Amino acid sequence: MLSLILLALLAHATSISCQNILEQRLNIIILAGQSNMAGRGGVANHSVRGIPTWDGDVPPQCQPNPWIFKLSADMAWVEAREPIHADIDAKKTNGIGPGMAFANAVLSKDPNFGLVGLVPCAIGGTNISQWQKGGFLYEQLVKRAQMALRSGGAYKAMLWYQGETDTIYKQDVELYQGRLKRFFNDLRSDLQAPRLPIFQVVLASGQGRYIEEVREAQLKIELPNVESVDAQGLPLEPDGLHLTTPAQVRLGDMLAHAFLHFQPNPLNTNHSPPIFVPYFFIIAQVFWMVISFS
Repeated sequence: MLSLILLALLAHATSISCQNILEQRLNIIILAGQSNMAGRGGVANHSVRGIPTWDGDVPPQCQPNPWIFKLSADMAWVEAREPIHADIDAKKTNGIGPGMAFANAVLSKDPNFGLVGLVPCAIGGTNISQWQKGGFLYEQLVKRAQMALRSGGAYKAMLWYQGETDTIYKQDVELYQGRLKRFFNDLRSDLQAPRLPIFQVVLASGQGRYIEEVREAQLKIELPNVESVDAQGLPLEPDGLHLTTPAQVRLGDMLAHAFLHFQPNPLNTNHSPPIFVPYFFIIAQVFWMVISFS
């Protein structure tokens, strides 16, 4: 009898299938930026022809979890598995990124968090100018995020890791901070989420010589509810540009820590404070009007 009861309990376990995901409230996490967000952990040129290949190593912190889903390229919720950007950044070889490590770390540290809905949008090799409103990448991000919201979820954060390409030319460096601010502001406006928490990864590497200048622009962004997580010093692949798998796991944990300890700031408004008029002043005005008309 006891064995039958145990089997019945197992049959009604709390793991969530893709079929009934719409019955649950999704905690939507947007993943955007370029290759280090898409994930190149474990990717190297091992073949004779120099074609990048992924070693297929998925650490425990990045393993599938029945509480973690992702929005696929064809706008369907599926169980999240590494490499989670494989169908998004489809023209590149993808490996381990910070997304799965982040989601697993959040669930480990907060078991009551609920379902995680990752919305991968990162594309390798992209400049911040390509993420401006009206461009393909921006519009795709908005479209995918809005689709996720219609599934019955709520925006919880965007994880953003971008800027390596903007370290090449001085003009891009000079315009970087302004473009980044515009991107964040436009995105919040179009998603109707003015307080959307954004967790920005500060560069660990770059393709050009202006790495420190871009890092400085990122650290001085000064927008409400934008938190910086510094990746400097994390191990890089032999290419000197992409984070290794252990580095991505560490970054995911750092992002989870920042996310769970985040305290949102109230929005600044231009509304003036209400004007207090003393009660005795009102009485005096009324009395004066009565005297004047008597």
